[in-house]
Amino acid sequence: MGSASFKTFEDLECWQACREVRNFIINPVKSHPKEEKYSIVDNMKRAARSTTQNIAEGFGRFHYRENLQFCRISRGSLFEITDDLITSLDEGFICQEDYQLGRDKISKALALLNGYIGYLNRCLTENKNPN
Repeated sequence: MGSASFKTFEDLECWQACREVRNFIINPVKSHPKEEKYSIVDNMKRAARSTTQNIAEGFGRFHYRENLQFCRISRGSLFEITDDLITSLDEGFICQEDYQLGRDKISKALALLNGYIGYLNRCLTENKNPN
């Protein structure tokens, strides 16, 4: 990206918040039944990992347009995790407290990611990096 304030993707608050989501998901999925291991559990883990991986990959592209696309994929993964949390609550795999904690972490990550997406959009429209 070339911005002095972001030397690595790890400096991005949105990546840090998505990391919190990813690390949070590890515990609630342990309470899911074994028959869900290759279904909702696997999906939640993959989606949670996708949130940080896509921010990192987009950051490494060094072009605003590509970075935006990967951030949008990360945002989609956050919504996917939200739906999985709702399903987990509805099916009695997690308690209300874990559900709410997950939703709070996802909301924070979404707000920060949307802010970063807005920043990238502004950079793109200001023609700082036309690629």
